[in-house]
Amino acid sequence: MKRGITFKLPHQDGHFLADMLKPVDVAAYHWYNGGEEAYYVERKDNGDQSLFPEQVFGMDGAELKEIIGNHEYYAFFVDLKAFPKDKEVVNVETYEEYVSSDCQLVLLLADSVYVTIYCKNQAKLKALYDNAISQGYNKVEYVTDDNDARTGLSVW
Repeated sequence: MKRGITFKLPHQDGHFLADMLKPVDVAAYHWYNGGEEAYYVERKDNGDQSLFPEQVFGMDGAELKEIIGNHEYYAFFVDLKAFPKDKEVVNVETYEEYVSSDCQLVLLLADSVYVTIYCKNQAKLKALYDNAISQGYNKVEYVTDDNDARTGLSVW
């Protein structure tokens, strides 16, 4: 069974989280945000340069969509998990917890280039795969029951 996709990003700044999530209605979910390491390229108001300054349980999808779609940034580590708006947002730490939870999508970015996305909806997973190909990402592959070596759903 297909669990998700994995690919490599080019090492650059931009709107790549929004680009890789184009097939997903980001605003339709509440998000777990691991408060990982990502920074605005330029922040005109001299505010906090962190894209995600702290761990957030239940970040509104409209807010996340605005952050990742309307600002240039670079990211080293990102941990995002999508939940239906009427469900509790929790940090699922293993694939087994993910499967038994209400979490619908997990996005993990490590070392600025290595991306893994888990998605329960197979049609959306196919759309995410096709989008990764059309974006020109490298080494786009499905994560399956047979090839998934990940032991935890974290970037640390």
